[in-house]
Amino acid sequence: MTDTLNTQLIQELASISGSPCISLYMPTHRSHPANEKDPIRFKNLCKELEDSLLLQYSASETKEHMKPFQKLADDADFWNCTTEGLAVLSSKGVFKTIGLQVPVNEFAVVADSFHTKPLRKYLQTVDRYQVLGISLHDLKLFEGNRHSIAEVKLPSSVSKTMEEALGYQLTESHSTVASYGGIGGESHTMHHGHGSKKDETEIDTERFFRISSERIYEHYSKPSGLPLILASLTEHQNLFHKVSDNPMLLSKGIEINYKGVTEEKLNTMAWEIMQPEYDRRLSAMAARFEQAKADGTGSDDIITVAGAAAAGRIDTLMLQSGCAVAGKITDMSTGEVKMGNLSNPDTDDVLDDIGELVTKMGGQVWVIPQENMPSKTGIAAIYRY
Repeated sequence: MTDTLNTQLIQELASISGSPCISLYMPTHRSHPANEKDPIRFKNLCKELEDSLLLQYSASETKEHMKPFQKLADDADFWNCTTEGLAVLSSKGVFKTIGLQVPVNEFAVVADSFHTKPLRKYLQTVDRYQVLGISLHDLKLFEGNRHSIAEVKLPSSVSKTMEEALGYQLTESHSTVASYGGIGGESHTMHHGHGSKKDETEIDTERFFRISSERIYEHYSKPSGLPLILASLTEHQNLFHKVSDNPMLLSKGIEINYKGVTEEKLNTMAWEIMQPEYDRRLSAMAARFEQAKADGTGSDDIITVAGAAAAGRIDTLMLQSGCAVAGKITDMSTGEVKMGNLSNPDTDDVLDDIGELVTKMGGQVWVIPQENMPSKTGIAAIYRY
């Protein structure tokens, strides 16, 4: 099972230091036959890591460091359930596998800290969302963006069926139930006799929806901050919204049995709902920046913003997608910037350096398309004070 990528995980990885911190990134594929080559590509990258480790460690130590990678390479079930990209990060007592909804370039390195830039960049995109597909009997969670969507593998702490959620408190077993087929493969339930047993079944449904909403919020919506779209039959939409206290749940949902459509179709339907929210969020951030700049609590000057980032003053940072400014922060305590030339291997993208610093200080960083950026410098910051 892959780990859930969120800001907390990035901060956890950033806090780990000491050799060796092993980082591996590669593009992957969802379906056959393209995914057949993914394990081979992974093993080739592992060989690069092994060669790097042997420069610093003995053969036995290197073998020990590579054990979890070897185990993953041989896990056929894992390689049959990949998405567009994969990150694997390993250190003493830590082994994280993270599936991504976008391809990433091949990269394998052994260092004294993890390489997290691709993960941060993925988290900082504004078009991400989640879809909760739910029926009377079970649920699935999906995560996507404007281009693709994939199922999220839920841990045991999140009940995936009504029976798991309610356990011995389930009252539906007290009714006589008959089912008939419905649109899209959803079974509709008819209850006969026993007086109030139909009411008890409705209570079960309400409790299942409430428990599901609470656990999805606690484990996914709250840590990710992503908009949540409900995919369920029309008759279940109102009930779920009634019992849910999830502030990330969008008012408009996908009125369909999620099991009756392909992931591609689900992505298309979800983005139709998500796009207005996406546009609204971009407009709101731009308006906030314009007001903050007018009030003296915002800036688009790179040197000024770098200093504010080092002081922990930045609440929200917007970076222009695809924009790089040659330079690097030479003193993380003051945010001092030295401009340079990107052709020089010792020169970084100063915008990325500032973004990393803001993330470490607990601020939010968003990558914004050029046409939606409220500044011409590639950066726009809103201060806490």
